[in-house]
Amino acid sequence: MNIRNSMNTLCLALTFHISLGISARKTAYILKNVFELPASYQTILNYTLYAAPHCHTFNLQFKGEVESTQAGDETYIKIAGKHAYTYFFITPARRIISAYHIDDSRDTLPATIAMNEAIRTAPHDENPTLITDGNPSYLAGIHFLNQARDENIISHKKVVGLQNLDAESERFRPFKQLIERLNRTYKFHTQAANGFNSKAGAMALTTLFVTYYNFFRPHAGLNYQAPIPRDDLTSISTLQGKWAQVLNTAFSLN
Repeated sequence: MNIRNSMNTLCLALTFHISLGISARKTAYILKNVFELPASYQTILNYTLYAAPHCHTFNLQFKGEVESTQAGDETYIKIAGKHAYTYFFITPARRIISAYHIDDSRDTLPATIAMNEAIRTAPHDENPTLITDGNPSYLAGIHFLNQARDENIISHKKVVGLQNLDAESERFRPFKQLIERLNRTYKFHTQAANGFNSKAGAMALTTLFVTYYNFFRPHAGLNYQAPIPRDDLTSISTLQGKWAQVLNTAFSLN
């Protein structure tokens, strides 16, 4: 896909639509009526489809080592009027989104794909611990992944229900609350879309959300740093400048 406008226009669109969670229609309105940059609603959607594959490469390449203990969950979205699910895993200390995946089911395969990515860069000399709700797909996926591991097998901890009715749920509930806060943040950034017309659109917005969350978004608990601080991004003062840096770096990877 080619874009006809400048990199600055593309990155302004990503700033409003992704970083600030503004709808594609309002983003097009802002670009036209504030910056005098002609862009339609469809143009903004095309920008996300263009940028997302590059940002996905960037997300995977620069995720870095993650903690061995992580929390995961799936949250529902709508694609073409039907329920679909976004799977996330997050690390408790640095708040890094270590995995993201979209599927139309809550079955074992999508859960396994998400968990496999979550532990890809975890320390190899430690036993990973994954904390989820009671969805049996996670346990089945962990059994599958452990079959290929001779040592450092994956442990699974469950947090069941809304109340602590067992010791395990009580101990690990703070991790579940962490992933639930991430889901709420994700919902804020996706609610303006009011559902997605296609899986490609859902994947694009989710990928760009992860880029923003991991590399741009300041967290009070991290002394207002991003979960994955990078010198080449922290030295740039504007969001559109950060998007441009990410894309230029991603272009060099291809």
